Amino acid sequence: MGHALLGVLGLFWLNTLLYGHAEGPNKAVVTLQPNWTEVYRGERITLRCEIKDGGDTEWEYEWRTTSSEKPSDQNEHNITSVTGSHSGDYRCKGRKTHTQHSSTDWSDPIKLTVSDRPQPVLTVSSSWLSAGASVTLNCRVKDPSAGWRFYWYKRVPRLSGNFYYSYEQLPGSSSGTEQDSYIVHGQTHTAEYQCRAGRGDPEYQSYTSYSMYVWTSDIHSSASLTESPDRAQHFTSDSVSLSCEGNSTEWTVIRSSPEERYLFDCSTWGTMNGSTCNINTDWPSDAVYWCESGSGESTNAVNITVQDGDMILLSPARPVTEGHSVSLSCISRSQTFDSIVFFYHNEKVIQNDSRWELNISAVSKSDEGFYKCQHSGRESAQSWMSVQGE
Repeated sequence: MGHALLGVLGLFWLNTLLYGHAEGPNKAVVTLQPNWTEVYRGERITLRCEIKDGGDTEWEYEWRTTSSEKPSDQNEHNITSVTGSHSGDYRCKGRKTHTQHSSTDWSDPIKLTVSDRPQPVLTVSSSWLSAGASVTLNCRVKDPSAGWRFYWYKRVPRLSGNFYYSYEQLPGSSSGTEQDSYIVHGQTHTAEYQCRAGRGDPEYQSYTSYSMYVWTSDIHSSASLTESPDRAQHFTSDSVSLSCEGNSTEWTVIRSSPEERYLFDCSTWGTMNGSTCNINTDWPSDAVYWCESGSGESTNAVNITVQDGDMILLSPARPVTEGHSVSLSCISRSQTFDSIVFFYHNEKVIQNDSRWELNISAVSKSDEGFYKCQHSGRESAQSWMSVQGE
């Protein structure tokens, strides 16, 4: 019995001496640096095969992958610009140099998923502001905690005689911000914002977000936009003109709409005559308009809806001053109202009777918001009514 035990121990120590398994087999692990949960086309990454408890032993490496890009037999696989061909599972194992029988098992797989370059989504806390109010910008990307820094931009006024724009970074964001939100304090003019995100070293950059506009109407500004007729909604085939007033002699009327990702001036969708733009109302549209001058002035903005339906809401296009009276009317192309008319404020019914007019004797800030009307199952579009202080 004693001789048999000694024989077993002798074989154990011989095995330990030859294969180094006295403390259990070494384990291979694939790691990804940086350790993002999602990798994007064009990023720089490194796949590394690490031998746990490998000590100072020299190792040879072998990779197995379902991707079409096979790593070389090194412990590191550097990808300077990720493409879709790098997607797949990666495993590795190690073998002690000059030893045929001492190798690890294959590692657990690490899955590399490659996505297209991301485009952040920019949102704003409010699209309509009173002059001097603050607005919060939010830049949203997938997996926001994965090392992103955020950059914030504002469109700067065009140079005189050109319809070309540039974007400058907002204060304090030249090196990016860790937070995915940014507060613009005291906005006084209509502004266009964009954001982008970056991560890694060297930095990998996302696409730039689509623009978001924050319209600010300052009733005390020397520059102004007036509309004729003065209302927020119109029927198709109505004649509508926008006039720019101020110290400048050179004006352009700008339009932004949900269907258009870029800005267009009056020459695209109307006719400019001096400082007045005559809008083409042959088709339905919902857009915001404002004036910009060659010297960088911008006016209040107005939201104008053109409908080919049967009903519109007559509401003021420009801001209403607190304490003043205002009247909103519901009109139809084809008939007068002979039954109940519903008026809505922010989707809540505030008047339902036979009156086709909603009168507010002394407007307050609480009256600000979206309004629409409804009659006999037909409904107008909704329009924003802005309220400002004296």
